[in-house]
Amino acid sequence: MKTLRSHIRTATLALAAAGLFASQAIALPSVDGPVVLAASDCYAIGQQVAAQNGGTLAKASQATRGGQQVCIIVVLVPGKDGQRPRRSEIVVPLN
Repeated sequence: MKTLRSHIRTATLALAAAGLFASQAIALPSVDGPVVLAASDCYAIGQQVAAQNGGTLAKASQATRGGQQVCIIVVLVPGKDGQRPRRSEIVVPLN
């Protein structure tokens, strides 16, 4: 007799497979001319902010603050004289 856990596992796998097949079946529209990606990718923005601050990107997430979409970037900046890295949180507007 199957347990509840095995039923849940089977259902999850079936839904994941259905989602995979459905996502591949969607046709993308044809675009004439160059495609320009907007700077709406918080990870890419986070990489730029980390490079400007001389640190490494620890986290990049999107949020809404004051009705405006923003990226919350967490950068680890190396400490001085062998100290621990500093955690710096920077909020950047999402254009």
